[in-house]
Order: sequence, then C-alpha cells, then structure tokens
Amino acid sequence: MGISFDKYLGPHDDALLLRSKRSEILASNLANADTPGYKAKDFDFKAAMADATGNRSEFSKSRLKMAATNSKHIQNGQAGFSVDIKYRNPYQPSLDGNTVDSGLEKTEFSKNSIYYSASLRFMTGKFQSLTKAIKGQ
Repeated sequence: MGISFDKYLGPHDDALLLRSKRSEILASNLANADTPGYKAKDFDFKAAMADATGNRSEFSKSRLKMAATNSKHIQNGQAGFSVDIKYRNPYQPSLDGNTVDSGLEKTEFSKNSIYYSASLRFMTGKFQSLTKAIKGQ
C-alpha cells in the first residue's frame, strides 16, 4: 500500500508555496516604499488556498485557462494553481503616487511569516512521525 503525500501532508505543502510567494510580494512592497509611483500588490490568500486545494467557488472554476495544443507546453502556475495578484487599495495615498503603507506591509509580512513557520512545523511533525513509523518506533 503506497502513501499519498498529498493526502498525508494535507494543505501544508500548498500553504508553504503560497506563503513564500506572498512573502516575496510583501518584501517587494517594503523595498519600494519610497519609490515614486509604485503600487503596492498583494493577493487573497484564502482564495488562492481554495484554488490550490480544489475547493474552488463556481466563479473561480469558470476562469479561463490557457489553451495548450501540446502536452509539452508550459502550464500557467507553479503547482497547478494560480494566484491573482492585485493592487492594494491605499488608506491614504502619497503625493508621489506611491501606495505602500509601511506599517500595514510590515504587519502583513510578520503575520505571513508566523503562518509560514506554523505550516513548516506541521510538515516537520508529519515527516518526523513518518520517519518513526518507517523505523518501527
């Protein structure tokens, strides 16, 4: 009887990929906090996670997918799901057109890091228990 890692790990492998992508986006926002005209970006993690785990709403199921005429074509999305990156609506835009709110971005980055660490700990625990089962402990 084989082990399905997708079932065994649950949503944590997809969560790690999405949290990593979100960290990149939030770090980019923070790095461009003083860049004139820069527009802050983010994505809806819950919607992306639902897309990753297959719990899509009817609206997200109806999104158009890229047509592939050959099986060797590169598919859109890193792990079989897509992330809709959107611009963040600023509470108070600056005069130079920059929409990055440093306080908000730092808060979101910190929360994302905590959630990333939690998913990583869950996966570490799963692999440790799997290792113990293989060793017969």
